[in-house]
Amino acid sequence: MKIKEESIPTTMQAPGTTMRAQPDFGGMTVCFNELPKGTDFTPLLQGLNNDSCHCPHWGYILEGALLVIYDDGKEELLEKGDVFYMPSGHTAIIQKDVKMIDFNPTKEFNEVITHVGKKMAELGG
Repeated sequence: MKIKEESIPTTMQAPGTTMRAQPDFGGMTVCFNELPKGTDFTPLLQGLNNDSCHCPHWGYILEGALLVIYDDGKEELLEKGDVFYMPSGHTAIIQKDVKMIDFNPTKEFNEVITHVGKKMAELGG
C-alpha cells in the first residue's frame, strides 16, 4: 500500500499552510503537513482534556522545526531529519517553517481535528 504526497486529500489550505490527511491507511491516518513559523496549536486545543492533544503521533520532520510541550512541562525540539514519537498529552509551536509526515490512530486523530476545526471557526469568526 502506498500513496503519493499530492494524492493525500487536502484538509486545510491557507497562506503558508497545507494540511493533508488520508484516513484508513493501514488502520492509521497519514498526514503531510506544511506549517509556517509561529503556528501555535495551544489555543486550538483548549477545551480538550488538559487543554492538549490526546492523539499520539509517529513521524518524520522533512524540513524546519517545532517545539513540543508535554503536559508534564517537558519540552522537546523536533528538527529536520528527526524521526519522532509524540505520546498523548502535548501541544506544539512551529519554530521554523515545517514540512512533516506523521501517522496517527484514526479515532483519536478525528476527535482532535474535529475540535481544532471548531476552535478555528470560533477564533476566526
